[in-house]
Amino acid sequence: MHRRTFLQCGLAGLALIGASPLVAGCSRAHRSDLRLTDDVITAPSLLDGDRMKMLHYASLAPSGHNSQPWAVRVVSADEWIVEADPNRRLPAVDPDNREALLSIGAFVENLVIAAGAAGFICDIELLAVSPTDRDLLRVSLAPGRCSGYPLARLEMRRTVKHGFRMEPLRSPDLAFLSASLGDRLHYFPRDTQHADCLREATTENFRVQSLRDDAQRELTGWLRLSSRATRRNRDGLTVESMEIGGLAGWFVRHWSDPGDFLKPRFRQQGIDATARMAAEGGGWIVITSPGSTVADLIDTGRRFQRMALLARERGIAIHPMTQALEEAGGREQFSKLHPGGIIPQFVLRVGYLDRYPEPVSPRRPVTWFLKPDFSARTHRA
Repeated sequence: MHRRTFLQCGLAGLALIGASPLVAGCSRAHRSDLRLTDDVITAPSLLDGDRMKMLHYASLAPSGHNSQPWAVRVVSADEWIVEADPNRRLPAVDPDNREALLSIGAFVENLVIAAGAAGFICDIELLAVSPTDRDLLRVSLAPGRCSGYPLARLEMRRTVKHGFRMEPLRSPDLAFLSASLGDRLHYFPRDTQHADCLREATTENFRVQSLRDDAQRELTGWLRLSSRATRRNRDGLTVESMEIGGLAGWFVRHWSDPGDFLKPRFRQQGIDATARMAAEGGGWIVITSPGSTVADLIDTGRRFQRMALLARERGIAIHPMTQALEEAGGREQFSKLHPGGIIPQFVLRVGYLDRYPEPVSPRRPVTWFLKPDFSARTHRA
């Protein structure tokens, strides 16, 4: 069969191309195959095992394109600086680092939870003033009581894109999810006028973004289609996390390359698939913040993560679809719909699942984003 025919078959069902901000077949390479201790880079240990595990759990936070935009500088065993890694920015779709800061907020929430489960208290000090500052937060550890938090929630959280039931969320489940967000969580059940507006805005702004060459080139830079690319990078969008399964997944993994996603045919397939996804599910959640400062964004990312960690227990899938917040036209639509000055930070498609899939998105080993603070060591010497 000709390669073009293979690709048409393999990518016809592709649904993720615009998922913001997690297959059957041979030679897979997803999270369960990449062990915590399987580091490609050999480096002297800067921290003990408990602290390394805390950072591993922190790294299970979600991020746009699975870019994992965090770095941690070690001042001492109990003092760390959380940085925004400039090499992991997404300037085409996130020029102001808004989504990166939300992701780092989720990273920090995971870190605080994991530290508490290990018997530590985290004191978090904000360092950044501008969204583009490198140094964001100072983390200080102190002994405390073990929280007993079930860390399996961090391990099993994942983004899901397909299989949503056409059933609105039930009131007890919505209350369960909104505990950490209060009046910052706004739910719009399917078949309401507001849900229809969100569906249309998501589909249209995905179309606009998919036709922007800079945004599509940025996306292709984070595609990890082969198992070799996944093992080498431990980040980005894999065949499994894009939920391309079975024979189609095998085709994409073995016959395609990221440049194929720049072709008009595949862009249109992504638009069509996004329209189908946007029509599926139990409605939409919009999460807002009181402001747009660095502190507001990190706090909102932390609150979002607390909610996301609970979703699996209620069988609820969460799929960020943020193009309406990334494109100027989408932001204008939100302003017209909410003249009171609401500040949206997440647009989430939600719905019940019959079967919750296992997490598959790869994560970098801790040693890949950990670095010593040589300036601090020199100063103290």
